Amino acid sequence: MKLSTHLADAALKALLYEVDVQPKPGLVDPVDHSTHLDMDVFTFIDSAVSLRPYLEQFAQAGVDFEGEDLTKLFASIRKIGVKAEKAMFEATGEINTHKGAIFSLGILLAATGYDQDNTRVITERMLRGLTENDFKDLDKKKNLTNGEKMFLQYGVTGIRGEAERGYPIVFEKSLPFLKAHFGNDFNNVLLDTLMVIVSESYDSNVVKRGNLESLKNVQKYAQDILEAGGCSNPDGREILDDMNSYCNENNLSLGGSADLLIITVFLFLI
Repeated sequence: MKLSTHLADAALKALLYEVDVQPKPGLVDPVDHSTHLDMDVFTFIDSAVSLRPYLEQFAQAGVDFEGEDLTKLFASIRKIGVKAEKAMFEATGEINTHKGAIFSLGILLAATGYDQDNTRVITERMLRGLTENDFKDLDKKKNLTNGEKMFLQYGVTGIRGEAERGYPIVFEKSLPFLKAHFGNDFNNVLLDTLMVIVSESYDSNVVKRGNLESLKNVQKYAQDILEAGGCSNPDGREILDDMNSYCNENNLSLGGSADLLIITVFLFLI
């Protein structure tokens, strides 16, 4: 099997695994999509399958790249990302299911295609100067993305900053946690891994729909679940149910955290 095929298969599995994990507060899963009424688990399956050719193209771009300036590799995969987003919107009826995941998976597929043994270092080299370039001259731009609005309002660099730093939450927190706990009930392990991510990350989707207090509240819920022994523990599950109710009542989305879970699973699988 070609390396790019192997990597793309793992990425597709990661997309499908993430949507199947349940119950996920503030996210779509097989039992609930209260905070995303315009989509359901089937929308995500359609989206994931539509991305399969582009996942392999991301990986192959890394395999084929020659040279030392890895920022050029990143520039090349951004063009693939545009095509992947178009395919996603066509598959979902213009619903944004995986835009953030396309960004992060594209980067990590290219990085692992180039050098699977040094993924984080390659990622950092690919994205050198990303936030400085992407966030300059925003006052002259008419249509701002959510990430750009967050930067102007709160000074946070969001997923771009996380990526530019080599995904520290994933490589230092969620991936080691998943590796250490694999072998237990996989659904609960992935739920707990998601809680590790939520407790550590600045999820701009939460802030967009709520505010900074909303973010602090969901982080506290996630911390409490982990301290109670995780989602397989009755006390942890009770807190998870409370967290789910809080997200539903306040229409909060944890989409940024879901994207980090996807790439955690991808890295775990390879």
